[in-house]
Amino acid sequence: MAAVFFCACLTGFSQRSKLAPTPPMGYMTWNYYADKITEQDVRTIADAMVANGLVQIGYDYIFIDDGWQGGRDNRNNIIPDPKKFPSGIKALADYVHSKGIKLGIYSDAAPLTCAGYTASLHFEEQDAKTFASWGIDYLKYDYCGAPPDKETAMKRYKKMADALSNSGRDIVFGICEWGGRQPWTWGAEVGGNLWRIDGDIRDKWSADFDAPGTPKGGIGILDAVNRNADLVQYAGPGKWNDPDMLVVGLYGRKGPSGDLGGVGCNDIEYQSQMSLWCLQAAPLMITCDVAHMNEATKRILTNKEILAIDQDPLGKQAERKINKDGWQVYLKPLSDGNYALGILNTDSTSRKYNISLEQLGLSGKYNTLNVWTGETKKKQSKLSYEVKPHATIVLKLNQQ
Repeated sequence: MAAVFFCACLTGFSQRSKLAPTPPMGYMTWNYYADKITEQDVRTIADAMVANGLVQIGYDYIFIDDGWQGGRDNRNNIIPDPKKFPSGIKALADYVHSKGIKLGIYSDAAPLTCAGYTASLHFEEQDAKTFASWGIDYLKYDYCGAPPDKETAMKRYKKMADALSNSGRDIVFGICEWGGRQPWTWGAEVGGNLWRIDGDIRDKWSADFDAPGTPKGGIGILDAVNRNADLVQYAGPGKWNDPDMLVVGLYGRKGPSGDLGGVGCNDIEYQSQMSLWCLQAAPLMITCDVAHMNEATKRILTNKEILAIDQDPLGKQAERKINKDGWQVYLKPLSDGNYALGILNTDSTSRKYNISLEQLGLSGKYNTLNVWTGETKKKQSKLSYEVKPHATIVLKLNQQ
């Protein structure tokens, strides 16, 4: 029986793995709007993403998170809240699609969602077909109210993945059970295209810890990076480790990202999040007010060199080569045979870092491009950089 299940899982993955060849990019509504999201908000987001050039550089999803639901009709079809979404999801999807943007939606593998709205347990086939009929392109599937064991999670996620595969529409599937059941070891097999590796990220650099490995309150940027650093082998085209949303540009905004110690970050830390998410081939989900971004936020989110590292078609997650004395060094092979290199200073003071490329297994000399400053250097075999607190230097290395 186990062998049959395993074969079925592999077949499902082979069919679904083509849906997210690179990590999805777009806008996730939760951190800014929570469960108050409306049809007009989504239209405003779509208009802003086009106006400020986000769609043109690859941010081509809007993910509607929890709070859109209005229950079920007399045939048990899930319906949107008529006050929040008076035109319905189909009309909204048509509008978003007309802007060159795909639309994502949210549900949960239990009777109710995390915020207490109607969810999809026992209605998987019906809801998947409803989502397809609306023109939905992505489903984030949460796990509030579900049992703690891994086996039930695998069955519930596979059931929805199969339903999506049978819906008549290509719908990317995001598994969101917060990492406790190690979804990176089974998420692809049951039909997931990405899976959350930890709890909800908060707008802060790192968590306080009551004891080693036990965070006090919500996790921060560095905590997610450290968890993801050990999961390199599980990422690739169609199957991505998801360290959660970008908090870039939130600056301590009250709401979900501001809970549990989310006091906000500085622009150096936000730039580090962008750097590390891209090195780790993570989905990129903006959550700030895209209609009113300041120049620093826009610069961080729209740097084409760093985006190219995230979206590189080889689909390799960077390997952490060094993790010592408050320094982390990441190396990511790229599809053109070159490399992306990241140097992170986790300390609270500016420090100089010297490293030989030979230490990273790279022989010969490389030309370097600093993706954030544009600085280029020729024929380098040793690197030396002054790195600010919580900053990440990102270099593209080539031997041309």
